[in-house]
Amino acid sequence: MMRFLFMMLLLSGCAGTPAPKGTQAPGERLQQTVVPGSTTKAQLLAAFGPTKHVVFDSGYETWVYQAPASGGRFSEFVVLINPAGLVTKTRTREAALPAQ
Repeated sequence: MMRFLFMMLLLSGCAGTPAPKGTQAPGERLQQTVVPGSTTKAQLLAAFGPTKHVVFDSGYETWVYQAPASGGRFSEFVVLINPAGLVTKTRTREAALPAQ
């Protein structure tokens, strides 16, 4: 029982952890600054800071930044980085409309 309570306390601490610094940036700035085939991982980190990311076994990474949209919503700016550290692709996912 004590182990269960301890694990629950640890997990609840993780749930309240804020997103990494740099997660939010203006969409226009992201689109103007991040250029596939030109922007490096180091430049991305210097311009916007660390953010949510996934590293794949292949060495590719995806980084996700949020851009403020209307109504308190956010669009997502997804960046694909190759194993050499070069941005290869970007994609913007517009903010979803609230459910009615």
